[in-house]
Amino acid sequence: MAQKTDAGKKTKKATPSAKKTTTSAKKKPRARSYQFKAETRQLLDIVIHSLYTNKEIFLRELISNASDACDRLRFEALTDPSLMDGAETLEIRLEADPDARTLTIEDNGVGMSREEVMANIGTIAKSGTRELVQKIEEGESSESLEQLIGQFGVGFYSSFMVADRVTLVSRRAGEEKATRWESTGDGRYTLGEDHRFMRGTTITLHLKEVDSDNGIEDYTDFFTVQGIVKRHSDFVGYPILMKHQREETERDDEGKEIEGSAKTVIEDKTLNSMKPSWTRPAGDVTDEEYAEFYKHISHDWNEPLDTLSLRAEGRIEYRALLFLPGKAPHDMYFRDQKFGLQLYVKRVLVMERCEDLLPPYLRFVKGVVDSDDLPINISREMVQQDRIIGQMRKWLTRKVLDHLAKIEADDKEKYLKLWNEFGRVLKEGVGFDFENKDRIVPLLYFQSSADPEKLTSLADYVQRMKEGQEEIYYLSGDNRAAVESSPHLEAFKEKEYEVLYLVDPVDEFAVQGITEFQEKKLKSVGKGTVELGTEEEKKQAEKELEEKQESYKDLLEYLQKALDEHVKEVRLSNRLTTSPVCLVGGEFDMSPQMERILQQTEGLGAMGGPQKRIMELNPKHDVLARLQEKFAADQKDPVLDDYAHLLLGYAFLAEGSELPEPGRFNKLVGELMVKGL
Repeated sequence: MAQKTDAGKKTKKATPSAKKTTTSAKKKPRARSYQFKAETRQLLDIVIHSLYTNKEIFLRELISNASDACDRLRFEALTDPSLMDGAETLEIRLEADPDARTLTIEDNGVGMSREEVMANIGTIAKSGTRELVQKIEEGESSESLEQLIGQFGVGFYSSFMVADRVTLVSRRAGEEKATRWESTGDGRYTLGEDHRFMRGTTITLHLKEVDSDNGIEDYTDFFTVQGIVKRHSDFVGYPILMKHQREETERDDEGKEIEGSAKTVIEDKTLNSMKPSWTRPAGDVTDEEYAEFYKHISHDWNEPLDTLSLRAEGRIEYRALLFLPGKAPHDMYFRDQKFGLQLYVKRVLVMERCEDLLPPYLRFVKGVVDSDDLPINISREMVQQDRIIGQMRKWLTRKVLDHLAKIEADDKEKYLKLWNEFGRVLKEGVGFDFENKDRIVPLLYFQSSADPEKLTSLADYVQRMKEGQEEIYYLSGDNRAAVESSPHLEAFKEKEYEVLYLVDPVDEFAVQGITEFQEKKLKSVGKGTVELGTEEEKKQAEKELEEKQESYKDLLEYLQKALDEHVKEVRLSNRLTTSPVCLVGGEFDMSPQMERILQQTEGLGAMGGPQKRIMELNPKHDVLARLQEKFAADQKDPVLDDYAHLLLGYAFLAEGSELPEPGRFNKLVGELMVKGL
């Protein structure tokens, strides 16, 4: 829409947008003053003064928020059309006033109630804020801080980098009253009622003076603003409008300018193309455009690690644009956090987080899915029951897993970056997605005894296996140091067999779903019996152990009786070389790590309490030889019972478990120290 006036006379025609911002002449209720919480003030100070080198990013964040408000209105209007209030066209409008040094960002989206302003603007209402402040106080690098701040969704506060004062007026769709929020970024803000003609939000930035040396440009200049929008928000699906003033001269039939005919033309310019990235061929979209679109939908200020553009054709047609983030969000493991892809129907956002499009173990994947084969008014309940959604989920899951496999094969460095951020999440899929388990297992990486610095896949482990080795060995524990010092590994270290170290809590659940890999069975070195070496060496070791077992038979029966409350069997071991004793489980027993996890989740009581273990003694250790001498001399010697409980305590401590009788163990250790001195 353009308007022409006589040269030198500038007038503005009232537009629908201008009406929306018209406020009543009524006297506004007095605003109340509030103070930011301490951690919010600290974060605000960091954002304003030292976080960003590129200050123009503030406009991207405010436009992104405005776009979200329009999306949310369209979504809510599916079930309550009255919220549209007769204005079906959604837009974002920018208005600059060079004389007043202000830049206004206005939308006619869903708006905010007073309570929502308090929650979303008045405070940084995110879990973990205190943790972030602690990192700031500890001197975290500015690059790390920018990544962290991005995860907390505080983009609105970036406006204080370029403004001395920020005023926000918002009216929630369906409500009559508007709310006014204002702050100078000094730790305080005011909140009160206001009058706004229509739903939506208006943010007015009272700009600082231009300071190119410090990255503050003239944000009232049309071409400066146009360039920022083109760089960062060209893909936004709503028109971003701004008035542009230019001079126009009439020409005669011969093309010559008519003297005195100069006119000033003021017209609305749409600054963005509004072409969603997922509707364009992948070859037509640059990496920079994909990165900006990712930041827009994810509110993550880091670059995505990888992009996957998909198109399904056939009976069901839909497009998907998916992103693998470069950093895990701070709330990845929060129980109540909601994840999911954005679901569009015919380019209309119908669900902001559709959790049914990908399984939970792929919840780190961000992106959008757009289908023409779903009803525009689909509800969450319908999504959960819709057959098409189920088919889409299967297809998308396979495509994502196949893409991860391609990255793992072609670019190991990139894959390990992804694994370090999201590996724990991906492992969850082994126990839940049996249909895709064969796709997931090759993607898993673990720590290993082969290299303290590098992770290894099961395929890499199999390639390094010794000739004749038929099992993939592993041991679980709280951390690498605890596993490496375990007595269960002594025979494996001596014979140089590689062992996987399962040190993530989720490993215990993952390994339950992996019985074998490439026809090699997985075996815990802390369960059952151990047979290492060639067939001849195994037979020789078994024969020697049977002979020893027979010679110590009476002593082992005595120890079994003395410790019957705590262990289900006492036997000799061929897995120990230096330690006197260890505890092992049966082939189908829980590991100590799993037992501790269940204990923390109160699931152990439902399974009958702690399980009894098998005590294994080292037949080559002096302790056993001395005990045999004591036992042969006097089977009623009370020191035998004391040493039985000392060995039991030693075994529990060696595997990192709690002592069954800590008081008695401490007393016996004290007495032993006195005797030794």
